[in-house]
Amino acid sequence: MLILISDAFDPSLEGKLAKYGEVTTDKSRLADADVVLVRSKTKCDREYIDSAPNLKLIVRGGVGTDNIDKVYCAEKGIIVHNTPKAPSIAVAELAFAMMLAVPNHIVKAHESMRMGQWLKKELKRTELHGKTLGLVGIGHIAQAVATRAKAFGMHVTAYDKYVDSSRLAVMKPTLEEMVAEADYISLHVPLTDETLHMIDAPLIERMKDGVIIINTGRGRTVDSQAVIAGLESGKIAAYATDVWPKDPPDSDYPLLKAPNVFMTPHLGASSKENLLRIGDEVCERIENFLGGEG
Repeated sequence: MLILISDAFDPSLEGKLAKYGEVTTDKSRLADADVVLVRSKTKCDREYIDSAPNLKLIVRGGVGTDNIDKVYCAEKGIIVHNTPKAPSIAVAELAFAMMLAVPNHIVKAHESMRMGQWLKKELKRTELHGKTLGLVGIGHIAQAVATRAKAFGMHVTAYDKYVDSSRLAVMKPTLEEMVAEADYISLHVPLTDETLHMIDAPLIERMKDGVIIINTGRGRTVDSQAVIAGLESGKIAAYATDVWPKDPPDSDYPLLKAPNVFMTPHLGASSKENLLRIGDEVCERIENFLGGEG
């Protein structure tokens, strides 16, 4: 069995996979690969899949699988797996770091000090304690965010079309009801036809004035023009994002120049510890595959 590592994983993964067969990072050997390991860079579209006639299994190191044509894989009898548990801590910590950085003006305070300014009176902080966090989605990462939010004394609510109850959050029956009560909104949904631009102008109108939105899910779940309008009007106090329509975004992507936007270059799952966890979960997926568990 030939295992092709197509994207960047922890260097130790090659050694861990050796017991399952031959391991290569040579992408020119795609046609011979039985298993392909990807993260977000490799796009497993129809052309890619047709270039791999021996392919039986694709494992995405991470949560989302929107870079894989799962429908076409199913037609071809190719199994698709991800590693949903591994990134939870890394992404949750980044989301929470953003939630702390924005109301504490960390970036502006740091840069002002470098410029010789002393903005002690000008930079007014607000606390997370007692505020309401609304989670869009209540999967592994959102649950990890909820755990941290509760430790800070926040009230945690959530909306998830496919989940009725949670021990970590008060579930709301509609997204509109949830966002109307939230001081902070954190996005944790995959990109689907349902979630594309789900944060749009009508929904933003339902939000509290001065809401802060954190997005470590998928860039295209927000309508960028609607978010910019909300930022310019003050309806949205800040938008913090680690995710983009594509990596990297086009230089003219409007949110790059919008006011009160806190940005990171898709760092969520890139911690050293997470890459090791991803490798362990990849091995588990391959073992299950070889054991006939799919």
